Amino acid sequence: MSRTVEVTVLSAENLQMNKKPLRGNTFVTVHSDATTDAGAVTKVDSEGGSYPSWNEKVVVNVPLHARFITVEVKSKTSSSSSLTGSNSIGVARIPVSDFIGGYVPENQLHFLSYRLWDGNVRRNGVINISVRVKAPERSSCSSNSMPFAAVTGVPVAGNGSTGVVTGIPALWLNYQRNI
Repeated sequence: MSRTVEVTVLSAENLQMNKKPLRGNTFVTVHSDATTDAGAVTKVDSEGGSYPSWNEKVVVNVPLHARFITVEVKSKTSSSSSLTGSNSIGVARIPVSDFIGGYVPENQLHFLSYRLWDGNVRRNGVINISVRVKAPERSSCSSNSMPFAAVTGVPVAGNGSTGVVTGIPALWLNYQRNI
C-alpha cells in the first residue's frame, strides 16, 4: 500500500561542479527510499546554470513504510543524448515526517528547501520544492449517496447523545461514572 505524493521541483541555488559554477543541462530525479523503481524525472534545464528553474510537478508513489524521499540534482553529460549519461551534482534526503503525519491535514501544500550534498559530503547548493500528499478518493456504495467522513472520538454522554469529543479531558484518569 502506498500514498501518492506530488512533488513540484521549483528551483535550485548555487550549484557547482568541482567548485566551479555549472553551465546548464541539469535535471532532477525524485524517488522513495523504500522502492526499487527509478522514480520520476524532470525535464532538463539548459539555461539556468548554477541557478536552474524547473517548476515541474512529478508524482511519486511512496510506500507507507518509507522514511525518506530522495531528490537528486544531476547534470547531463554533453556526450550523451539521453538522461542515462549524467553526473550527480547533489542529493537531499527529505524525511517523510516533514510533510506526512502529525497535525497537518492531507492535501496540504508544503514549501520546503533543503541543502544538497555532493558525493564527497560537501555542501553543494539548495533545492526548493513543494510537496502535497494526495488524499485518497472516497468511494461510496451508491452514486446517489453523499461521501462521508468517519468521526473518531469519545461519546459525550451515555444518554443517547450523538455528539463526540475528540480530546480527552485532563482529569479523565480520576473520573468514573456509573451508568
